[in-house]
Formats: sequence, C-alpha cells, structure tokens
Amino acid sequence: MKKSSFLIAAASSGSGKTTLSLGLMKALSRRGLTVQPFKCGPDYIDTQYHTLATGRSSINLDLFMSSEKHVKEIYCRYGAGSDINIVEGVMGMFDGYDKMAGSSADLAGKLDIPVVLLVNAASTAFSVAATIYGFTRFRNDIRVVGVVFNRVASENHYAFLKDACAETGIPSLGYIRKNDALKTPSRHLGLSLDSVAEIERFINEAAKEVECNVDIETLLSLTEVDSDIPKQYEIAVNNRVVAVAKDEAFNFIYPVNIDALRSRINYFSPLHDTSLPDADLLYLPGGYPELFADALERNAGMRKAIKEYAEAGGKILAECGGMIYLTEEIDGRRMCGVFPLKTTMDNARLTLGYRQVGFPGLNLRGHEFHYSHTLDSADLTSVAQQLNVKGLHVATPVYRYRNTFAGYTHLYWGEADIFKLWNQ
Repeated sequence: MKKSSFLIAAASSGSGKTTLSLGLMKALSRRGLTVQPFKCGPDYIDTQYHTLATGRSSINLDLFMSSEKHVKEIYCRYGAGSDINIVEGVMGMFDGYDKMAGSSADLAGKLDIPVVLLVNAASTAFSVAATIYGFTRFRNDIRVVGVVFNRVASENHYAFLKDACAETGIPSLGYIRKNDALKTPSRHLGLSLDSVAEIERFINEAAKEVECNVDIETLLSLTEVDSDIPKQYEIAVNNRVVAVAKDEAFNFIYPVNIDALRSRINYFSPLHDTSLPDADLLYLPGGYPELFADALERNAGMRKAIKEYAEAGGKILAECGGMIYLTEEIDGRRMCGVFPLKTTMDNARLTLGYRQVGFPGLNLRGHEFHYSHTLDSADLTSVAQQLNVKGLHVATPVYRYRNTFAGYTHLYWGEADIFKLWNQ
C-alpha cells in the first residue's frame, strides 16, 4: 500500500512554509482527499491553521518533548485513516534544539518520509542552485524529492529558478508568486469570528496559488511511500472526567495530551459558560486571555465557580494563559484570584524555549512561550525545578495552591500519567 507522505522544509524561518503547507492542505482537501496535518515542534498556532484547512486536528511531532518511539507511534495512529500525510517543518531544515536534533530534517529521517524543500527566491535567481545543492547533499539520509519556490516575481524569474534546479538535478515543482494577498495573518489574532474569517481568506488564497502554479500531481507522485496498514489504536477510557477549557481565549491544546488522559472529556468555555461541568480534573490550557480579558472579567459566575473549585481542593492544572486566568488580575481586569499574583503585558518581552520540568516523582517536558509576566508575590515559591535544553536552571516557577498547579510552561504528557502530579 502506498500513500503520499512528506515534510515541507525550508532554508530558514520566514520562507513561507505555512503558506505552502496550508495551500496544499486546502487544495488537496478540495479534491475530496483526507489530509492529515502534522507540525514539527511545539507550535500551537500553525496547528490551528492546519485544522481550519483540513477539518482534522493537527498533531505536534516533537523530538525534544517526546521519545522517537512515541513520535513514530502517534504519526501512525493519527495518519492511519488519511489519504495524505503532510508535516509542516520548523525553522530552517537543519535547525534543531541541539545542532540538528529535533529539526525538520531529523524528524523526516526518523519517520522515513521525503522532504519538499521550499526556497525563498526573493532578490535572487540562479544563485539558488548553490542553496539547493547544499541542502540536498548535506545529509544523504534525508531525501529531498523536489523544490517549490516562494516570492517569485514573474515567469521570467521562474525560468532562472528552474535552470538552477536542473543544474542540481532536483525537480522543480512550481512556485508561489510574490503576492500581497498572501501576507500571513498575525499570529496573535486569537480565534474570534473576525480572525477566523481572515485566516480562512488567507488559506483560500494560498490554495488558489498552489492550484495555479504548483505541480501537485508530480509532487504527490514523488512523495509516495510504502505505508503498511497500522494497528488499530484504541484508547481505553476510564471513569475519570476531565473538564477542559476550550474557546476563543483558551485553545492551546495538544490533542495527544487529551487522548493520554484516558478520561471522559467535558469541554467548557470560561468566556460563555457560567458554571463548571462535573469533573475530577480541571484543565486550563494556554491561549489569549489578554485579548479577552474584559469578557473574562464580566463572566463573574465562572470566575467564582473556579475559585470555589480550587478552594474545595479540586484538581486543577493551568498553563500559561490558564495560569493568568487564575491570578488576581491582568492589567487591572479581575481574574479568578486563586493565586495572589498580578499579570501584566506592560513592557512585553518574549520568553521562550524548551523546558525540562522536575516534580517530585514525575519528570515532564514542555515549552515556554509568552510575552506577559507576573508581578510575583514573595510568599509563593516554585514546586518544580525547570531546566533548559542545556540542563541549565530556568527561573520560571510552577506554583501550587492546594491541588492547583499553575505555571507558564505548556506541558507535554503524551507518554506520562499526568494524574501522578497529585500523588506527591
């Protein structure tokens, strides 16, 4: 059995991987094909775009946060029912958390799938031959089967680029024009109706461009790989119930985490609901509470319900935006007040990086990405030690109040039993 499965990589960040990925996903979905999207790395935002393009949950494949065995297993599990599997790469093709480790190339090699290389052709022509030659010969175990060019100015420009491909012996699969309509939407839009409309407009424009100028048939032919029919993965569900916040303000969720809970899931909205569903665990993921702070403040019934749940000793896990929601306020707008902290976007500065998070009896990995910061209380100390990829201490705390754990790090527990967190 053969199936088209491939990873889209690029020479550098900002080359247009998301544009090409979304364009192909949407164009193929329009043909009635079932496209399963994946994302190399921890990114939550690209995966939401993928889901809008395909109608299927996009799955993160991350070789730092999880083992190689786990990555292969979830790739097979989630890709089992698809006609085509498309993995969007991260950063430059060989950029990993430690040299090449965890990179797009590393992932493609471990999954044994071919690579489609996207090259930004702005302000260059035949010189791209050197780039293509280097990227396709640097590692012989990585199979680059074709090149797509982005930001191409004209047919004449593309003629030079095709000559460059011919010089290297790598097929040219087409191009994406320099086009103002293909400006990537802001990655801080949230998922309001207006922002979803803008993202869907972008996806449709990308699909139209791909349909016009990319040789989809040749691309699919070159990326066919042997696909053994995988095992039928069934996840046994126990009697626990987990309430998961999911709406415009809270939506940074790894689907594999939800599956790993092996519980019945009740989704609810801190924006729109006024009471909590019954639950053995309340999960407040990250998102954009700062964009919806006024609405969250107005929903006093939900804020009161969550505070009472925490005070009664209910189990809560809150990450990043979820943690912000549990503080007293963000920039003057009242939140739940579980922790005596205030959060602000003033002097916003990006903090990001992979994290190793050590709790007593439980080690997890995750990713920190935020612009806000807390005005910490001297009475609060961290209940977990966090290290970066080099094993160096990171000052970011994890707070605990009764059975509530909260911190900025987005945790990955696809291979762990997160309920062990409360066995300490």
